[in-house]
Amino acid sequence: MELYELLFVPTILFMTIVAPTWIVLHYRSLNRSSRGLNEEDRENVEQILVTVDRLTDRIAALESILDSDHSEWRDQEHQNSNTRRSS
Repeated sequence: MELYELLFVPTILFMTIVAPTWIVLHYRSLNRSSRGLNEEDRENVEQILVTVDRLTDRIAALESILDSDHSEWRDQEHQNSNTRRSS
C-alpha cells in the first residue's frame, strides 16, 4: 500500500466530520464573544441615557410652563391631531 492509500480514509473522515464541526464551533464561539458590548459602546450608551434623561426633564419643564401659561394647549393639540386624522 502506498501513502495516499493509507491517508485516504482518515482524510475523508476529517473532511466530512471533523472540519465541518470545527468550523461550526469556531463561528459559534465568535458569535458569542461578539454579543457583549465593548467598553466604548457601553460608554456611548451611558451618554445617550444621560442625554435622554436631560431631554425628558426639559420636556417636563416645558409642559409645566405651558400648563401654567396656556392651560388649554393640550386640548388644542388633541383637536389638531383629530382634524389631521379625519383629513
